[in-house]
Formats: sequence, structure tokens, C-alpha cells
Amino acid sequence: MYSRWHLPMIFGVSISLFSAANVVAQDAQLPTVTAAKPVVRDVIDSDEFIGRFEAVDEVSVRARVGGYLDEVNFTDGALVKKGDKLFVIDQRPYRTALSQAEATLESTRSSLAFAETQFKRTESLTGTGTLSVSTLDDHRRELLSAQAAVRGAEAAAERAKLDLDYTTIIAPLTGRVDRRLISTGNLVQADQTVLTTIVSLDPIDFYFDVDERRLLSYARVARERGSALQEGGGALDVMVTIADSNEAPFKGKLDFAENRLDQASGTMRVRARFDNPNYVLQPGLFGRAELEGSNTYKAVLIPDEAIGADQNERIVYEVREDGTVATKPVRLGPKLHGYRVIRSGMTGDETIVVNGLMRARPGTKVKPEIVELPPEAQATGSAQ
Repeated sequence: MYSRWHLPMIFGVSISLFSAANVVAQDAQLPTVTAAKPVVRDVIDSDEFIGRFEAVDEVSVRARVGGYLDEVNFTDGALVKKGDKLFVIDQRPYRTALSQAEATLESTRSSLAFAETQFKRTESLTGTGTLSVSTLDDHRRELLSAQAAVRGAEAAAERAKLDLDYTTIIAPLTGRVDRRLISTGNLVQADQTVLTTIVSLDPIDFYFDVDERRLLSYARVARERGSALQEGGGALDVMVTIADSNEAPFKGKLDFAENRLDQASGTMRVRARFDNPNYVLQPGLFGRAELEGSNTYKAVLIPDEAIGADQNERIVYEVREDGTVATKPVRLGPKLHGYRVIRSGMTGDETIVVNGLMRARPGTKVKPEIVELPPEAQATGSAQ
């Protein structure tokens, strides 16, 4: 039988056990949410644009002389090097013309030699008074005429040699050749008939249009780096992805911007240049570009799934130390590294709900399961 002084102690222990059990029961009844601290890291804002790749150099191959096409010395679509022989026009008429020009040159040189001899003889005889001065003048005129004839014949022979050389059409640049546009045996018109085209591949340019607002932002960043958009593009990095998901993004540099805005569209065309040693990028290919829109700064990043809405505001649900949920209005920025940049409203020290927003109500308590967000989410994205 218990003594009287044992009863209060037993009663107190019973109350404590009951209270603890009650707290455990209440915690078990609290809604469970996933919570985490935001990612705080250095970032650079980026914007997304759609553009198209274009060759740095593109040439329409034409013949400088006319004639019938005699040879085609490449495979359609092949890679060619500068100086490779592509076409040959029938050379026989041009060889004949060169032989005739060289013969004419020899004849004029012979006439010049005779005129020089005559002039020297006349000059010596005129000094003795045997021949008149007018005779000397006639021979001087003949000498000058013979000299002019030689110069004309030399030019004609050089022209005939050039025409013969032009019958062999070589690649003016290194790149990929298109299909032949004319077959052997067809007549080629000088400076008119397009035989094929060649585009360079490495490096390659990417052109896209930038609106006025973002253009001013890029120009500011370029000035801060001591450059200008029109002078080397401000050394801004550009990342381009193409339709093939197996290809990693290609990194290039903005290197040119036009000198005025298009009044109709309110945009300016800019260019980025990319190394393309494996020729993966092709002229005409579409791509999605990400362009730096700021210098490096420290940002608060959270998943889009952690962002809620309250009328016209965007909010996050903060879990305080006692488990109470409170809302915090935030201003959103671009999406970087798979997360959303928070422009204002968060310091980075908060613990926020990242999963289970429907179970988190302001003023109520929740049971948070704390997780750690990785520095970069798996699904990366560009500015949105």
C-alpha cells in the first residue's frame, strides 16, 4: 500500500508522461513538408535567343574565262582546301592564243632590235654631218614605236597566259563545296555561270536579334569591361545548343553588333563566333543561344516548385524555428542553373518549403523534413 507522500509524485509522473505522449501525438498529426535552405552562389544573368549559323566566308565559284567545261575534279559535298583544282575549261583555244601572242612578242622584239640598230647608226652619222637631223628624228620615232609595240605585245602575252591559267578553276577558300551546278560539255559564260558554291566551316558565325532593353544591358556590361558591342562584342560569352540533345552546348564569344537598331522591329542584329574544328555546326542550322546579361554577382536561388502565388504577388513559405509557416513576398529573376533567381525578399538564411506547398498554410505548424539543395539542379535552363 502506497504511503500518502508517494501519491503526488506518482501523479506528477503521470501528468509528464501524458504531456509527452500528447506532444508526440500532436507532432504525428502535423502535415509533413520538405524544406531546405536556398542555394546562395555567384551567378551571371543570361538571356535566351533563337538564331541561325552562317558561314564566315561564302563564295559562288564562277569562271573568269568562257568555254566548254572539260573536267570536274571534286565530289559533290566534299571538303576542299584553298587552291584545290575544281574545274577545267577546254584549254586548247587559250593555248593557241598564248602561242600567237608569244609569236607576236618575238616579232616586235626583233623589230625593236632593228630600230635600235638603225637609230644608233643614224646618230653616229648625223654627228659627222653625213645624214640630216630630220633623218635622225625619223629613226628616233621608229625606235619609240617599236618600244611601244613590244610593251603592247608583252601585255597581250601576259593576258593570254592569264586566260590560260584561268581555265583551271581552283577553290578560293577552305570549306565544304556544294554540288556541281553544270556538267562537263556545257558552255560556261565568263563571270556569269555559277559552277558551285563553297562555305567555310571553321570558325562559324551565329547571328541573332536582340531587343532594345536587353541590348542596353549588354552595352553596359561591355562598357564595364572596357569595350563596346560594336568593337569585339564586349567579350561576352555565348552558349549555343542545337537540336541534337547529345551535343554539349557550344561556347563562343560575341564579336560584332550592327551600328543601328532596326526601326521596324526595334532590334539589333549581333554575331557570335564559334570554333568548329569537327564541323558539327553547319551554315543554316538553328540554335538556341544564352548570352551573358550581367557581371558576376551573388544570388539567392530556389526551385520553381517552391514559389507560390497570392493574388498578384509571388511568395515563398518560410518554416520558422518552432515549425510555424509564414509567407514572404519575393521578386523573381531569371532561371539559372536549374533554379529561379530571387531578386528581393530573401536573404538566403531562411528555411523554405520546397515540396508540399498545399499542406503549408500561413500561421499553422508543419513537420519539416530538411533536405539540402545541390548547387546546380539537374534540369538547367536559361533566362525566362
